[in-house]
Amino acid sequence: MASFPNSVNENEIGKAKFIGELLVPVAPFDQKSGRETWTVAFAPDGSYFAWSQGHRIVTLVPWSKCLKNFVGEGSNGAGPQRLSRQNSEGGTVVPVGEPREHTIDCGDIVWGLAFGSSVPEKQSRCVNIEWHRFKFGQDQLLLATGLNNGRVKIWDVYTGKLLLNLMDHTDIVRDLTFAPDGSLMLVSASRDKTLRVWDLKDDGNMVKVLRGHQNWVYCSAFSPDSSVLCSVGASKSVFLWDMDKYSLIRKLEGHHNDVVSCEFSPDGALLATASYDTRVIIWDPHVGTVLLELAHLFPPPSPIFAGGANDRWVRSVAFCHDGRHIASITDDRVVRFWTIDEKSPKAIAPLINGLCCAFSTDGSVLAAGSRDGSVHFWACPKSIASLQHLCRMALRRVMSTQQVQTLPIPPSIRSYLSYQDL
Repeated sequence: MASFPNSVNENEIGKAKFIGELLVPVAPFDQKSGRETWTVAFAPDGSYFAWSQGHRIVTLVPWSKCLKNFVGEGSNGAGPQRLSRQNSEGGTVVPVGEPREHTIDCGDIVWGLAFGSSVPEKQSRCVNIEWHRFKFGQDQLLLATGLNNGRVKIWDVYTGKLLLNLMDHTDIVRDLTFAPDGSLMLVSASRDKTLRVWDLKDDGNMVKVLRGHQNWVYCSAFSPDSSVLCSVGASKSVFLWDMDKYSLIRKLEGHHNDVVSCEFSPDGALLATASYDTRVIIWDPHVGTVLLELAHLFPPPSPIFAGGANDRWVRSVAFCHDGRHIASITDDRVVRFWTIDEKSPKAIAPLINGLCCAFSTDGSVLAAGSRDGSVHFWACPKSIASLQHLCRMALRRVMSTQQVQTLPIPPSIRSYLSYQDL
């Protein structure tokens, strides 16, 4: 069972509401390695959900239709639904204009994926596949996939057609992230110890290679304004990069083992990182200080023992879009939902062999992928954000910690706006 601080009664922690799961076909070869769901993602506009269901396959599902089935519409309210993706395209007539389900064979094991869309600055010609033009626009939705052979493939979500094939990494592409400003700048994180920046509006041109990691890079994440990139990896590394100058801002020190997941809060004032040292750390990325530690083992292991194998490794962390909730996936078979103002989980749920997680665009649902290729879904704990918190988020979207510290306001308000009260 999960370990919690002695002051917390485990029975008092809520149980997250399970709403459904997506299953994959079962075949003899599915029992072999390669069936893992290493990554899940929601489209920015909420139209699609995508996951790597193992064995080179990525499935794209219209999210609204999927969610309706989960909540019981069309199933007479029968409770959580288990939907098989065995015949994903078989014979179903989809009205024109509605999102269609696609199953894509990427040609190799898929480790990372990300959605991207943009209003075009110019037409772009796709390379490496065909000499034809395609338009980026309001109705264009792209999916980037990072593969075991070091390639990054870009797909048209609506047609399932391959658009670009990017070949520069020399090892597994572990993670992908698009700049949220709609520029179609894509960052890939690889086991070859580098991050590469690609401009998909310029024929998929590689703009920059970011070097500094001494070992594998596991994950990267953009700040909401796209000005800062966080990258995390082996050897306890957490790096912050200036994406205007493509230069290293600072290294954050505090983890005692490999750091495998990271994400900024919606206002950019907080950064969450997850590590095999059994902790999630909440940072102030503007000044590099630790604001909060979410411990998954009590007492937490000392630094000298944190590098050893244990069953509390944190695999993934996700920030909810309300700026208050955080989800974590760990090897102790528990999904935890936290709030930023509490050091113990608000809700938990069972999950065997979880690997990754992501919140839906509206923050109402958490999706988590597992080693058997399936995806599980829970409703995020509901709570009404205070007017204070909403005002804080609005302010922090446009002001750094340093700017807040100079405001002529009472110290208590300044501390609240800086998240110093966590």
